[in-house]
Amino acid sequence: MTRSADYFARALRVTPGGVHSPVRAFAAVGGQPLFIESAGGAIIRDADDNTYTDYCMAFGPLILGHANPSVAQAVHQAVDHGWSYGTAERWSLQLAELITGRLPWAEQIRFVNSGTEAVMTALRLARAATGRRKLVKFAGCYHGHSDAMLIAAGSGMSGMPASAGVTAATAAETLVLPLADSDALTTAFAAHGSEIAAVIIEPLPANQGLQPQTTEFLQTLAATCRASGALLIFDEVISGFRCSFGGVAGQTGLQPDLVTWGKIIGGGFPVGAVAGRRELMQRIAPAGDVYQAGTLSANPVAMQAGLATLRQLEDGGVYRQLEQLGAQLRDGLQAVKNLRVTATDSLFWLQPASDPVSHYGDLHRHMLAGGIYLPPSPHEVAFFATAHTPADVERLIARAGSWQPAC
Repeated sequence: MTRSADYFARALRVTPGGVHSPVRAFAAVGGQPLFIESAGGAIIRDADDNTYTDYCMAFGPLILGHANPSVAQAVHQAVDHGWSYGTAERWSLQLAELITGRLPWAEQIRFVNSGTEAVMTALRLARAATGRRKLVKFAGCYHGHSDAMLIAAGSGMSGMPASAGVTAATAAETLVLPLADSDALTTAFAAHGSEIAAVIIEPLPANQGLQPQTTEFLQTLAATCRASGALLIFDEVISGFRCSFGGVAGQTGLQPDLVTWGKIIGGGFPVGAVAGRRELMQRIAPAGDVYQAGTLSANPVAMQAGLATLRQLEDGGVYRQLEQLGAQLRDGLQAVKNLRVTATDSLFWLQPASDPVSHYGDLHRHMLAGGIYLPPSPHEVAFFATAHTPADVERLIARAGSWQPAC
């Protein structure tokens, strides 16, 4: 028995499904999860001393790769001075100033502990600001695991009306629309416009495959919200600071009322944030009447890791480097008939051309046997980091090109 298999057998006895987040269980790809012992750059090493080139990158936060030296130095210095204060500190101030200084439409920011918390706060704030109850989301977009958002969510949950434990009354307050369907949007607002507090969307949906939305549709969505008095919330937990420093909002020039962030802004440590116009953000306690709190919010280690990460992203050079890797992958797999690849910026979605869900497990095992680690789900996207090289991408192309679907 391998060490990973032994650890997993032990974990099953003490943890639901043996893991602490469902997609880690390898249920969608078969086999058992790897237990990782260490990571550096683009490489992860498992408990059995096998190494893999990692394209999961902790599901997105590690845009600079594992254990980036500048981020590591910042984290070591932070830990040396204590790792949790439960009071005000200057690093969250510096990170907030950095972000709001570069993104003037995000006038204020509140740091929390996860993307789910950020979305919960944004939705609560929207309901308070508008005095309305209903929310609109889009099928396949994943906004964390709060009750109101676990309806036709992505991350492998598409088609499920809700998680067990989500009440019918909660589900009834969330309207689910098909992505990129302006007619459905118009119909929903004609019927419920005066009741809708907010529309939330991943402007670059990346939990049910990679589904870039057109600027035109996002403009239509923004105009519809403005006309009805509903707030527009961009969930950029994945795309924020990854597509560009300003995320999709920065690329398109659109200015959502609120935005939720996570992943990259903590440099790989637990983090989330909600940001937006000053008059909205001032509704959050203690300035206003919308309550939000967290013992570990704006943790000084996460704040300093985030600062060290974002400072390396400011000049735009990282984004140009990662776009080149994406173009290399697209070009290299163009003639491979067994596979489809969708790539934009530093995200890509590699899937079998036929029957992608049922064949993905075989593709994943083939790549793993060749020392390449892809996300263990057909629904999740993969990520480039600055630690990846053109030679890494060539090996990815060669290994993927050698895969043949089982008959």
